[in-house]
Order: sequence, then C-alpha cells, then structure tokens
Amino acid sequence: MSPITHFLVGWVGGERFVPSLRDKGLIALAGVLPDVDGLGIVVDFTTRRLGWAPTDFYQTYHHMLAHGLPAALLIAVAAAAFARCKLAVLLLAFAAVHLHLLCDIAGSRGTTAADVWPIYYLAPFSLTPEILWSGQWPLVGWQNTLITVVLLLTVLRVSARRGYSPLGLFSARGDAALAAVMRRWFGPWRSQP
Repeated sequence: MSPITHFLVGWVGGERFVPSLRDKGLIALAGVLPDVDGLGIVVDFTTRRLGWAPTDFYQTYHHMLAHGLPAALLIAVAAAAFARCKLAVLLLAFAAVHLHLLCDIAGSRGTTAADVWPIYYLAPFSLTPEILWSGQWPLVGWQNTLITVVLLLTVLRVSARRGYSPLGLFSARGDAALAAVMRRWFGPWRSQP
C-alpha cells in the first residue's frame, strides 16, 4: 500500500488511545516507517537518469530491512522514547508496524499475479519465515484505493467529531479550519464522542 495509506492506518488505529497529538503522530509515523527500506528507489532512479551503473537497491532491500519483527521492535522503542504516554505508544507503534505488514501482505503485488511481495518476518537476520499470500492484490488496485478513501473519510469524520486531524501535526490553524469545515459537512455526527 502507499505510504499515505499506511499513515492513515496508523492514525486511525491509534488516535483514540492516546491524548497527545504528538503521540498520535508517533503512532501514525510508526505505521509508515517500515517503508524506509524502499528509499533505495531514489538511488536506483538517480543512477539510471544520470547514466551511471544501474543499482537495484529497491528490489533487493524493500520488504527486507524494515518489514519484520526486528524493525517493529526498533520502531516501537524509538517512538516510545519520544512519547508522553510511553507504554501506550510502545504497544500501539508495535501494532501499527504490524498493521503495515498485514496491509503489505494483502495489497502490494506488482502488475502480474506472479509479482507477489513476501514479508520476511525475521529479516534482516533470517529469511524464514516468509509470509506471503497468493491472493495479494495489486498495489494500484481498486482495493487499496477504496481502503484509502474509507480511511480518509474516517479521518474527516473524526475531525468533525473531535476537532482535530493529522493536519494538526503540521498546522494548528489549518487543522482548526479543517475541523470547522468538517463540522458543517458532517454536522449530525459531531455530537457523538
């Protein structure tokens, strides 16, 4: 799934359990961080564009370095170190990484049915167990689009009901404006806790 979807999964999955906006953001960030092992795509693209010897970091390392239990533990501990509610963020960040893995098992296939991305749960220390699902849908499939739209609508509804959204991580003023608009659009839902 896309990093935006992973962020929204982390936010929706954890926002209710911690009061601090920073803690909510740390949990959502934990849901995205496994994709740091996919940044090799930038190097691969750059070497090809500049005519240098091509690299293959993305294919080699994506889903290998940060898509497993060791990375989940590291990400959860790091998130908790910056959190106000340390134990809650530790547990929720750990869960957010695992939601990321589950989402990737479900929907990160390439363009052909044979282009399935497995998760090596103990990588980079071991290539076993290898977790994959033969029914994995394409990364650009309608399923991922639908999940992203549902998550986005959920975030907007929560903004109407509780007066905040992930936008508050970047701009309190923008978040307040968004909440005001969402309250007008989703008016009947805002009175519910």
